[in-house]
Amino acid sequence: MKQLGVDQVYIDKFSGKNRNRPELQTMLEFVRKGDVVIVESISRFARNTKDLLELVEQLTAKGVEFISQKESIDTTTPTGKFMLTIFGAVAELEREYILQRQREGIAIAKTQGSYKGRKPIQNPDFAQTLLQWRSGEIKAVEAMDRLNMSKTTFYRKVQEAERAVSNG
Repeated sequence: MKQLGVDQVYIDKFSGKNRNRPELQTMLEFVRKGDVVIVESISRFARNTKDLLELVEQLTAKGVEFISQKESIDTTTPTGKFMLTIFGAVAELEREYILQRQREGIAIAKTQGSYKGRKPIQNPDFAQTLLQWRSGEIKAVEAMDRLNMSKTTFYRKVQEAERAVSNG
């Protein structure tokens, strides 16, 4: 990056399929007219053509140029803009193929009985924490923190526990 004369580097640890990435948002707010955004690869910047074109349009509206190193795309030229659209579509197609192959592989593994899915979250303190929450000793948020569970997982586990009690 130093060879390219880059002043500011933004590195996201989130997938390119998500536009709500903190570093991406920070970069979009930071860039000014005359800046150049250089990315390693289009697929790391955006995973679908719509998002890619919208992000590049957002940069263009601010007077910012976009360059992708891997694909050698420079949006300051008409050819670069055209190639951006083509490579964006190819990246999106590749992502869809990966997801399709993944679904097919899971379906095959299920028919063979070798796919077990994600292991259920087991917490030995769940029953005790649930009792404390039900009795009003602690709030739901504290219970979730203690159990290291998301809100959705916590309430799903509560429902499962209630069903187990009513069925047993």
